[in-house]
Amino acid sequence: MSIPTSTSVTESAVIKAPLSHVWHQIKLQDFSNFWSALKSSQFVKGTSDETDIVKWTFKDGTELEVKQEEHSTINHYITYSVITAKPELSYSSVLSTIRCYSITSGELEGSTFVEWTGNFSSDADAGVIQDAKFKRRDALADLAKAATKK
Repeated sequence: MSIPTSTSVTESAVIKAPLSHVWHQIKLQDFSNFWSALKSSQFVKGTSDETDIVKWTFKDGTELEVKQEEHSTINHYITYSVITAKPELSYSSVLSTIRCYSITSGELEGSTFVEWTGNFSSDADAGVIQDAKFKRRDALADLAKAATKK
């Protein structure tokens, strides 16, 4: 019997860099430039001109093809879904969003608040949610390092 669990995850971080430095990193095809878990991230050739699909190859051998569903340079967010995976995922689907907000006052003024959410299909178990939580935390730490490089 599986443990009932929430099928969403939200991780966030304050990155001590201006929004422009952080937002510049948030392109699916460039995630391997900051996320240390990725070996490569590149556009998939042969897809339609209207569809942005990027293959993420992780250092552990996992391959995900992610499709950009939404992108806003005005509101600073990107939404993507996983469309294929090797090895096959244990759940049906996930839709993720990364949102960046400029911190405009207080002692962290000039920094960026980043939120990375994931909404999973109801067949995702607690292990999937925990894995997503820690992968997002690690990626946000890597993003902070990349955005604050001089």
